[in-house]
Amino acid sequence: MKAFVFPGQGAQFTGMGKELYESEALAHDLFERANEILGWRISDVMFTGSAEDLKQTKVTQPAIFIHSVVLAKCLAECAPESDFRKRAAEAGILGFDPDMVAGHSLGEFSALTAAGALSFDEGLTLVSKRAFAMQKACEIKPSTMAAVLGLEDKVIEDVCAEVTAKGVCKDGGESAAGGCGVVVAANYNSHGQVVISGDIDAVAAAGAILKDKGARRVLPLQVGGAFHSPLMDPARVELAEAIEKAVIVKPICPVYQNVDAMPHTDPEEIKKNLLIQLTNPVRWSHIVEKMVEDGANEFVELGPGSVLQGLVKKLAPAETLIKGLQ
Repeated sequence: MKAFVFPGQGAQFTGMGKELYESEALAHDLFERANEILGWRISDVMFTGSAEDLKQTKVTQPAIFIHSVVLAKCLAECAPESDFRKRAAEAGILGFDPDMVAGHSLGEFSALTAAGALSFDEGLTLVSKRAFAMQKACEIKPSTMAAVLGLEDKVIEDVCAEVTAKGVCKDGGESAAGGCGVVVAANYNSHGQVVISGDIDAVAAAGAILKDKGARRVLPLQVGGAFHSPLMDPARVELAEAIEKAVIVKPICPVYQNVDAMPHTDPEEIKKNLLIQLTNPVRWSHIVEKMVEDGANEFVELGPGSVLQGLVKKLAPAETLIKGLQ
């Protein structure tokens, strides 16, 4: 069985989608449609913008969504003899024929759109609104994320809970000022790789304690804020109406959603999970394991970068086929 997976924020690069835009009429039309929907030429930023330009949340999220979905659309609809389909065939990807789909964080919107639960217009509109809502939430209070390598999930969860509840600070003592803030496990990427998220001081405090407990590395991430943490609640509130009004239909295959790592096809369940995703962790390792349990023996990543291919390789059986297209 074949699983198509879609990357999240951080996979962007200058020039993303440019080859598609220039070689396929369908891709050209979808990029131009995206420019119309957003009201500005995101394609220009994607093709020639600097790394700094692409790092802006309002750019990054819709850019990765557009690139990922256009790849899926071209696999499904472009002629087999087209240059793009020939390139895909060389990578062992003969079309868009998923038995299941999933996306990492933002990638969940790409997965839903590729699987027909959202139209391209609706999906891009939601992603753009999500990006602006998250950016605003980041500006309300300084916050950050850090990757923790080499520890069990439970150890990380317990330290985050301790720092949040007791105000344990960098030196291991308790804060007389009433705590360092909130920190939670936000992304379960693979075994031994968990991203924590929260207030700047709380993330630093948790990171110091986790190093003492044997973490191989604690790497601060260059992100705009504390994604998938309670600090994103203002974004959840702002996005609630847009998601509720969105037209979501039954997808062509199950979508394994971030919040519970389970397959979903019911539009109302999908809506509920999309909304709470903003303040809940991304259970990527659990998603891959559940897909494998449900029969997936081939994974195809569509979108910029190859991060998900690397994570799947760590989580799936050795004989699993892992491919990608960007």
